[in-house]
Formats: sequence, structure tokens, C-alpha cells
Amino acid sequence: MAEKKKKSVRPRDTEKETPAADPQSRPVAAIQPLDGPGQRAAFEAAMKLFHARNLGEARDLFLRVMEGPERDVAQRAQLHAAMCDRRLEQAAPVVRTAEEHYNYGVALIDARDLGGAREHLEAALRLAPGSDHIHYALGVAQALAGDLAGAQENVRRAIELEPRNRFIARHDADLAPLAGQPPFDALLYPEKKAW
Repeated sequence: MAEKKKKSVRPRDTEKETPAADPQSRPVAAIQPLDGPGQRAAFEAAMKLFHARNLGEARDLFLRVMEGPERDVAQRAQLHAAMCDRRLEQAAPVVRTAEEHYNYGVALIDARDLGGAREHLEAALRLAPGSDHIHYALGVAQALAGDLAGAQENVRRAIELEPRNRFIARHDADLAPLAGQPPFDALLYPEKKAW
């Protein structure tokens, strides 16, 4: 039995087996086992980390929740820890061309990973600076991220390169953060003059 422990000891297990002689050298969470309400609270905290895509910390907390007394919570934590593992193991795709960066950037916008989307769309723009659709997508990512000045500039450039983008932008829900702002409205509705 002791041999099995030696083979499967994780750092978390060694914290529990440390004698209680020096309680101040260990964190309080390692000393106190999870009770039912503590297990549920830790699971909820892990879920918040999971949805915020902080998968490494979420995984660690799910592993801790698995050790709690409530079997259904422990089972859900085990499933989510496995999901974290799978997502952490996935390698980022290799993108080389402007279109590959653009397509990946749009997929990241849809997943609401706006920082990653901006990086890929900016890389696509460096490779193909005259592409209206890349300017437009970057403008959308910037609008969703709250960079309204950058969004307006990229949508303006997309409209300059392809006037049809003006009509598309008028009906694009992702550009809603810019709606009602005078410079953006003037860009989308040049026929309306300030009275």
C-alpha cells in the first residue's frame, strides 16, 4: 500500500502527508479538508476560472474539489478537470498566410478571445495591408474590446477600400458599441449632415 503512494504521489498529496508540526509553513487551504459547502464554493470558483479561460488554475481547483465529500460535485469536477487537460493540450494552429490569420482571427472573435483575435488580424493586415475585409474584422474586434477610436479608423479604412462595407457596418450588431457616436455615425451615414 505504501508503495502505491510513492508511485502516484503528486505535489498536492505531499502537502497533506507533511506532519502538522509546522502549520505556518503551509497554506491554510492545504491544512483544512474541504467540507460540503466549501467543496461547492470551490467548484463555483473553479467554474468562474474555467469560463474566464484560465484553465491551468481552474484545473488545479477542480482537482482539489474532487477530494471533497460530495460525490456528485467531485464527479463534475473530474469531468471539468479532464476538459481543462484536453484544452491545455491542444496546440495552437500554425497560420502563415494573411487569409489564415484572418480566418483564425474571426474564429477568435466568435469565441470572444478579443486579444488573440486582434493579434491575428493585425498580423494579417501586415501581410495584406490593402484588404478591406481584414480592416473590417479588426474594427469589429476593436469595437468589442472597447477600443472605439481604433475600431472607427479600421472601419473607415474598410469603407474606403470597399464602399459596400458601409452598408454592412450599418447592420452589424458587433459594431453596436460605436452606434450613436457622431464621428462613427458620420462615417456610416454621410448623407446626413449635422444641422
